[in-house]
Amino acid sequence: MDEGTRQVSRSFWAWVRLLGGAGIIALVLWRLGTGAFLDGLRVLDAGTLALAFGIGVLTTVLSAWRWCLVARGLGMRLSLKAATADYYQALFLNAALPGGVLGDVGRAVSHGRDEGDVGRGVRAVVLERTAGQVVLLVVGGVVLVSVPSPVLTLIGEHGTAVAAGAAIIAMITLLVVGTVRRMKRGGSKLAGAARTGAAEIRSGLLARRNWPGVLFASAMVLAGHLATFLVAARVAGNGASLLTLAPMLLLALLAMGIPLNVGGWGPREGVLAWAFGAAGLSAEQGVTIAVAYGICAFVAAAPGLVVVVVRAVRKARRPVAAPNQPVAEAILEVAVQTDFRVRATAPVSPAVVISTPEPVRIRRTTVRQPAGASA
Repeated sequence: MDEGTRQVSRSFWAWVRLLGGAGIIALVLWRLGTGAFLDGLRVLDAGTLALAFGIGVLTTVLSAWRWCLVARGLGMRLSLKAATADYYQALFLNAALPGGVLGDVGRAVSHGRDEGDVGRGVRAVVLERTAGQVVLLVVGGVVLVSVPSPVLTLIGEHGTAVAAGAAIIAMITLLVVGTVRRMKRGGSKLAGAARTGAAEIRSGLLARRNWPGVLFASAMVLAGHLATFLVAARVAGNGASLLTLAPMLLLALLAMGIPLNVGGWGPREGVLAWAFGAAGLSAEQGVTIAVAYGICAFVAAAPGLVVVVVRAVRKARRPVAAPNQPVAEAILEVAVQTDFRVRATAPVSPAVVISTPEPVRIRRTTVRQPAGASA
């Protein structure tokens, strides 16, 4: 696949993600109207936003620490201070730009360039984010199949289809694991990439010095997101217990991982509208909670805007070195005098200074012709 084809493919999927998220929002608006969205703005006050901001500080620092652990496990340098600033910037860009992943792409590439290995920088971010998603999938899966909820009801009504789907997923997983193991024994580039990936998973995530911290940080970050959702539910007027709300809130967090969104909006609102409606708690209230959570999450990521502005100002103030003047551009002024004195001058720039202690002297010589030679 050439570069032009890859560019078209990336553009196509970017539009699919953007239009998919916009389509979900349009569907929710068509079914429920704008009232639920506006209520999500009205219920928020300064105290609620301050609480969401404080929770965001905790979850962001823990996420940055998790990234540090993974990056250092891969042999890369990354301080907690730099990681926190980069993480805040990524969160803000994820919330402000379509797709919800552009900020993570930016911090991965930037850190990789700083360390001289963009590929490893990208893999460190992928592993760090994957660790969080795995914890979310495990906790969400356990809660959804064990706590009464619309999802558990749906599973009970379609038990045969769910069992068949689970069996298919298990078979695909085993097939992928077996294929990767066989590939690791080969000598192709793909086999080398598989070996590298397996080694980096072991050193970045599963190493004895790493996995307890990665697991703890991921669990605390998940708890912080659930706490923010619970705050949004309370200000929206929902007094249900955490046990009742947990399955639906976890389902919303899982939906947020679907890359069909507009700055994080779309699947979250659609899933909560369905889940609350199916649970008899009002679909409108589900959308209100989703909107309130979205605003709280954006406020929690607001320090990322400060990071973006400060870095942009520093980059604008960085002095630009004047280009070196090539020697070929020097202008030679030859003054033919009695002693053939030659003076060389060139345009002087801050980067290049040509210094000649004294002029070059060329002595006049006379060439004598042999006797009898024609002129």
